[in-house]
Amino acid sequence: MKNQVTSIYKQAERFAEITKKSIICGNIVRAKKCLALAERLFITGSIETKNAISNVYVFSVSSFMEMRHCNISHLFPQTLKAEYIKQVNTSGV
Repeated sequence: MKNQVTSIYKQAERFAEITKKSIICGNIVRAKKCLALAERLFITGSIETKNAISNVYVFSVSSFMEMRHCNISHLFPQTLKAEYIKQVNTSGV
């Protein structure tokens, strides 16, 4: 299969790309649905899933939004927003 994804981290990366493309196209409803699904996976997933969502998905999407000066506060669900804030505070930015 051409589009076969092998690891949870690659899946999170691909999911982040889908979310970013939705934002670029102005499909905010779809982007919010993606973010809500990511939050559900973060809350209910295994340790590996939580790490992938935090380290790959949240980092990728939030970096993308910051580079384009998007306001993340109204898009990110509560848990992912808290994870984003934790990452920013940890990085010392």
